[in-house]
Amino acid sequence: MARKPKSKKKKILFAVEIIVLLVFIGGLYVYGQLNTKLDKIQQPVLDESKIQVNQEVQDSIDSETSTLTGYTTYALFGIDHRDKNTALGGENSDTIIIASVNNDTKDVKLASVYRDTLLNMGFSDKETYSKANAAYAYGEAEQAITMLNTNLDLNISDYATVNFNALTTIIDDLGGLDMDMSYAEIVHMNNYCVETAEETEKDYTPIELPEEPEDIEKIQYTYHLNGVQATSYCRIRYTASLDMGRTERQRKVIQMIVDKAKSAGLSTIFKIMDDVFPMVTTSMDKTEILQMLPTLIGYSVNDTTGFPSSFKFSNVKGSVIVPTSLESNVIELHKFLYDDPNYTPSATVLANSQRILEIVGGEASLDDTQKVTEENSANDTVIYENNGTTWENTAGSDDSGSNDNDYTGGDTTGGDTTGGDTTGGDTSGGDTSGGDDYTGGDTTGGDTSGGDTSGGDDYTGGDTTGGDTTGGDTSGGDDGGDYGGDDGGDYSEPDYGGDGGGEDIATESVEAA
Repeated sequence: MARKPKSKKKKILFAVEIIVLLVFIGGLYVYGQLNTKLDKIQQPVLDESKIQVNQEVQDSIDSETSTLTGYTTYALFGIDHRDKNTALGGENSDTIIIASVNNDTKDVKLASVYRDTLLNMGFSDKETYSKANAAYAYGEAEQAITMLNTNLDLNISDYATVNFNALTTIIDDLGGLDMDMSYAEIVHMNNYCVETAEETEKDYTPIELPEEPEDIEKIQYTYHLNGVQATSYCRIRYTASLDMGRTERQRKVIQMIVDKAKSAGLSTIFKIMDDVFPMVTTSMDKTEILQMLPTLIGYSVNDTTGFPSSFKFSNVKGSVIVPTSLESNVIELHKFLYDDPNYTPSATVLANSQRILEIVGGEASLDDTQKVTEENSANDTVIYENNGTTWENTAGSDDSGSNDNDYTGGDTTGGDTTGGDTTGGDTSGGDTSGGDDYTGGDTTGGDTSGGDTSGGDDYTGGDTTGGDTTGGDTSGGDDGGDYGGDDGGDYSEPDYGGDGGGEDIATESVEAA
């Protein structure tokens, strides 16, 4: 008897079953791959007993009256770990980002805490105020999270930490990023690339400078950056926008990475996991991460900001950023991160706010711009401890990364940044192509793109690829402005500058992460 042909309906059903089976098998394969790759992430035991949360915050969470309960908040740290330049690797968190995830909409908001912000370190046994980036060096993730929780009324318990190499690698695995840049950023990025390439042991090709425009800060050029270049771009804090601009660049790069990763193929994602996960330290276990993965595709990073939003400078022994006031800035932060326009800061925040202004001599003593003073030196940091009656600066060597003698060289918005030296005296006037500095005395001045870029003592002429890049001076002769030399102003470091070298990146234990 002849076999009756299968009905069309049965054929369709069989085909669907095959597809479902293949998808299931594929899902198991992907799950297995993810499970294996997640084993590469460093997951040290987080001592939660060391993490403090302000009492009012905890009480509101327990009573379910806090807006925090509708969000999950993470701390992201970029540490300045340097295998090559160990004198500069103090394990400080020069990148501090608070990530707020709306549990319903999956929207992500990022807020960068400026590294030089004067805050309470959060010790339980003493009052100590220093730059925000110092907390990680004091007590690793637990202390850094406590610093954020107690100063900003947060309830963070999970974190992730990376270093230079992780960012460089993920960008390379994604094929690089197309970046809009200013002339000033190109100059600084090229110079940072020297050390970034050495630390990561990765290659790059310096960008050839275009003709110097009248406005060196204007974003008007587009380049395709590889990992070394994009990471160096994230480290720039010597343009007119200072550290505020640096953190904005970091958040911009994170947004670009997220967007590009969403459209990347599975093989690319697996490669990133293989290459980058060994460089990541996080408090989240494998199960938590796997539970997050299905919804990651729906996450979007739309809004970013910096903290504090209202600030001035105190040019005490090591220049710091002072929230004016911490109380009002915390209100603004909660409005941004948690859509809470009516937040009332805790008693701890109010006390810290008062102490900070007390330490710096009151708001009336603060400066709108960051100035150079003779007392500031690269070896000074800011550590204020209460001896019971007065505040004492107990700073020794700079373990919190003060850039002190110049942040950008002179004044932030006054004499030297946009007035005297950035676009006036030295940058595009006297010195960008032959004088002293770039953003306030000596950035690309005499030796970067002018006198010495292509033939003198510095950039590609004498020392960058010749005599002193890995020897004495990154860019320099003996008086080579900023990038090196014995009397260099700003950009020389122990391994890149001369003997008496600059006072910006110089001898800091921390640079941009």
